[in-house]
Amino acid sequence: MHFSSIRLLLSFALCSTCFSLAAAAPAIDFDVKQVGLEGELGSFEPSWSATQSSPHLQHITLVLESPEPAVLPKLTLKWRVPAIDIAGHWVSDNLARKHDHYRARVRSRAVQHAPLLTYLNQGDRNRFTVALSDAMNPSLIRGVIREEDAFIYMDVTLFEKKTPATDRYELTLRFDTRPVMYETAIGDTAHWWASMDEHTPAPVPEMARVPVYSTWYSYHQKITADAIVEECRIGGELGLEGVIVDDGWQTLDGNRGYAYTGDWKPERIPEMKAFVDRVHALDQEFLLWYSVPMAGEKSEMIKDFRDKTLYFHEGFGAYVLDPRYPEVREYLIGVYEAAVRDWGIDGLKLDFIGMFSEKGAGDLTAEDGRDYASVDKAVDRLMTDVMARLRALNPEIGIEFRQPYNGPLMRKYGNMFRAVDCANVAPYNRRHIVDLRLIADTTSVHSDMIMWHPDEPVESAALQVLNILFSVPQISVRLADISPDHRKMLKFWLGYWTENKSILLDGDFRAVAPAQNYPMVMGRQDGKLIATIYQDMFVPSGSDPLSDIDIVNGKSTPGAVLRLEQDFGMSEVTIYDTLGKVLSRESLDLEAGAHAFDVSPSGLVEIRKL
Repeated sequence: MHFSSIRLLLSFALCSTCFSLAAAAPAIDFDVKQVGLEGELGSFEPSWSATQSSPHLQHITLVLESPEPAVLPKLTLKWRVPAIDIAGHWVSDNLARKHDHYRARVRSRAVQHAPLLTYLNQGDRNRFTVALSDAMNPSLIRGVIREEDAFIYMDVTLFEKKTPATDRYELTLRFDTRPVMYETAIGDTAHWWASMDEHTPAPVPEMARVPVYSTWYSYHQKITADAIVEECRIGGELGLEGVIVDDGWQTLDGNRGYAYTGDWKPERIPEMKAFVDRVHALDQEFLLWYSVPMAGEKSEMIKDFRDKTLYFHEGFGAYVLDPRYPEVREYLIGVYEAAVRDWGIDGLKLDFIGMFSEKGAGDLTAEDGRDYASVDKAVDRLMTDVMARLRALNPEIGIEFRQPYNGPLMRKYGNMFRAVDCANVAPYNRRHIVDLRLIADTTSVHSDMIMWHPDEPVESAALQVLNILFSVPQISVRLADISPDHRKMLKFWLGYWTENKSILLDGDFRAVAPAQNYPMVMGRQDGKLIATIYQDMFVPSGSDPLSDIDIVNGKSTPGAVLRLEQDFGMSEVTIYDTLGKVLSRESLDLEAGAHAFDVSPSGLVEIRKL
């Protein structure tokens, strides 16, 4: 049943985050001169400069110089911000409690998280964003509310751990108090990082933007070429365009450890080139998994590299290679080059980058065969060379990383960011995806592989798909075994995703209420709005002219409400169930106001202006 122009939304919760607050506080006035520096500087002399790009957008640069190379001491930058009209915070750490801004923090380094902290209000508008230009070295950004005066006392900690000696260090801090939507403040910071030569993002080929099958949840290490080729055949019929062959192809060991990792010989699938060719014959892309830092204790290669490792991981049964040695980097790059050149793979899933760390690094010097003193800088060199040399073989190469390898430096090395593992937990997948989308800018964002129980009701299984619509889908159920209804559902929604790919991936992106795990996500492009709702809340049309509106009901309950800010006019309204069956189609005159639609769980409302 359709109810037109409902002014009272009955049981539907009005979402205050969907529109600007009429009584929002003015932008915070922040004086960069209050930023103080604490710590024993030793031989380093500080100097400061400041610039103001626009009202409420300021940058200050700190330069530390020493007459002779010396180890940078632990330093802290401090300031305070009035806690006015602040209701939450955002950081790129997917584990952070974004609803709690009493104490907020983010640790970042070259291969983990981004050096940015945003405070926002109840209307999802930016109140205060700080970001650091240095994404290479470890840093800690914190903020805590002092009860005595209701100020947020903030600090940035640098060089908490020992770093290689240097005679110069430069850091720029970006302070943004513009009353823009929080997505804009974060996205503009991502543009700022990308404009720096040391952070130039890798190109994103089209193959990084196609839905793929993943073998991990469905097969784990028990993969066979015949089974995966059959999955690719079925997947092609449903709308998938590639496969990621995960862990298990390289060894016959199936104990879920990494004791035999590092030789990268296809023991389980010895005819790898033929396997790749069979997948290509289905017009599918082929990506292969590698664990970058690991050298298994039972591998052959560890005999040559045992003295060029950082530490031993007992649980994995593997050593972590030390990338400061050029022969370590050359070995790894050679492995990947051979796979691209000899087997013809289209991309690589490079895993466990975060295990590279100063742990076990010993002397932070470029001596005894090491050409880098810093592990982070050596990782930067390794991954920069990986991308450059693989692109020389295949300019369209895809390289995937998963959270939390999501900082600005990671965009140099990879063009596919995947949400961290959250098997069968759809809301968490959505949260991880949105966290990545906000910081990744134009880099392709993939879902974690989705899966469900074979006996799952089709509307419930569909929620796994609907929670990842604003990313590139990765599917990891055994397609040969799922029910006909599950296949029909998957084909319908993958077809919808492909048809609307540009809006979902490239449109103006809105993710409502981070503190509530983004209960509504929207994309808008060329007069079309797509909104996915995960709670009972209305969809705001906004003030920009629209010709098409889609509402995806990502809930297990029926119903959706659209709030039009202006008359929409005569429209064709079509309601689909989650299998793609048309439940109703009618012409309606949609006036300004609220309109409720009786859409089934996991269903779709399409509104087309006539």
